[in-house]
Amino acid sequence: MAVLSNWRKALLATVFTGAALASSAVLAETLNVMQSEGPRSMDPGDQSATYTNALLAPVYEGLLARTSDLSLAPALATEWTIDETGTIYTFKLREGVVFHDDTPFNAEAVVYNFERHLSTERGLAASGRIRTILAGIEALDDYTVQFTLKSPYPAFLNILTTNGAMIVSPTADAAGTVGAFSVGIGPYELVEYKSGEFVAQTKFDGYWGDNAASVDDIRWTWTSEPSVLAMALQTGDADVINPAPAAFAQVIQANPDLNLSVTDGSAVFWVALNTESEELKDVRVRQALNFATDRDGLVQAITNGYADPANSPLARIAEGYNPDLNPYPLDLDKARELLAEAGFPNGFTMSVVVQEQESRIAEALQAMWAQVGVTLDVRRMESGVWSAAAFADAAQKATEGTDAVIASWSSGVNGPDLQFRPLYHSASAAPTSANLGFYNNPEFDRLLDEAAAMTDETARNEVYGQLQEIVNEDAPMVLLYVLKDLVGYRDGVEGVWTVPGGMVRVDTAIKN
Repeated sequence: MAVLSNWRKALLATVFTGAALASSAVLAETLNVMQSEGPRSMDPGDQSATYTNALLAPVYEGLLARTSDLSLAPALATEWTIDETGTIYTFKLREGVVFHDDTPFNAEAVVYNFERHLSTERGLAASGRIRTILAGIEALDDYTVQFTLKSPYPAFLNILTTNGAMIVSPTADAAGTVGAFSVGIGPYELVEYKSGEFVAQTKFDGYWGDNAASVDDIRWTWTSEPSVLAMALQTGDADVINPAPAAFAQVIQANPDLNLSVTDGSAVFWVALNTESEELKDVRVRQALNFATDRDGLVQAITNGYADPANSPLARIAEGYNPDLNPYPLDLDKARELLAEAGFPNGFTMSVVVQEQESRIAEALQAMWAQVGVTLDVRRMESGVWSAAAFADAAQKATEGTDAVIASWSSGVNGPDLQFRPLYHSASAAPTSANLGFYNNPEFDRLLDEAAAMTDETARNEVYGQLQEIVNEDAPMVLLYVLKDLVGYRDGVEGVWTVPGGMVRVDTAIKN
């Protein structure tokens, strides 16, 4: 981190204590943001959590950026070309840019960042999607880089806006400190990260672009308690809360000092079924569980109506999404019939692992499935323990008796491949990626690989339509719902927006 001058240190101290500046009657403006969970890492490339990405967004930038209208725009790259094969992308980089620690930004820094993802020894959490498509990267000169893909991948530009493609300081990364202390290139720099308590960011004086935000500082806190989130917004302890708890949505909307943003999300909630367990390896059993699931009831009971029942592994906003699919309407008789055909006329017992914040989903499913004779053993876990259980390999899941996992996944607006591939491609079987139930269909894999390389959008979307039908029919999951994105903010706060999937952007915020 660049060394702070004495006056800036004094300014920060003033912001966090609420005292008046000795040299000025004007207080620095602080935007207080509270989220439902704390950061997983200060390194954007070593995590894939939505709320961590939101917290890190003011600090980091990539070659391209996603704007508030969800279009792509130049960021650290000013222009780019794609060769006729669709596999070579050449980028011209912005000159005169420095990281927060004064390390110069250039082609060498970009190469360093992507080579750390290509390194299998690093094992960064966000490397998988990059290694899948990227063959190599080289610096053509100080401000020109060239990416070579393994095969055409039309969504590559989208990949460059995701967390794994955010550019970290090579100096900080080489020192091994970036995981605990962010050093990026964005409009805000990290001041302090007190684990379990808060993250403090302040405007970066050396930022290359126009910083339209009016706030000098951003202070992030977090709580897993929905009531605490809602109360913080009402009392003014928080200017922005993410997500706004659905149970308090009407309270927020009724308060003239508060605002509620409701937008279509991309976070699909589902139950990953262990297709190698004794009962669930039979597709008829998996289909039965889907027929026994009241999705409309879940939407009302769990989200207060702020979700859409899932009819597909894709969210409504996804390219190629088919709104006409209705594979599993609630049909208890059909569920019982399928269970009987599979040899379980009296049902069976299975387990599910779930994080505490999603335990209500498990409890609702427990009651629903009991109607067809399926006893659901709900195993509630805190986040770290749940991750270990959810991403365990098949042998460990068999040993621990893990039959299912309740989870959610969002590819945002970055293309269906980033939803299908990590969750359902056989090469993504846990612990490698998020195919938590070890689904394996060679035809699905083949079509998905073909679609990823198609440049014809119409033809590509036809394949995505087939893929939705295949995975729905094979039912390696129980579809639940697609959550809407709810963000609460106080009157006078403007410029806050949400990337579908729940990632709030506050680096453009204005506080009146």
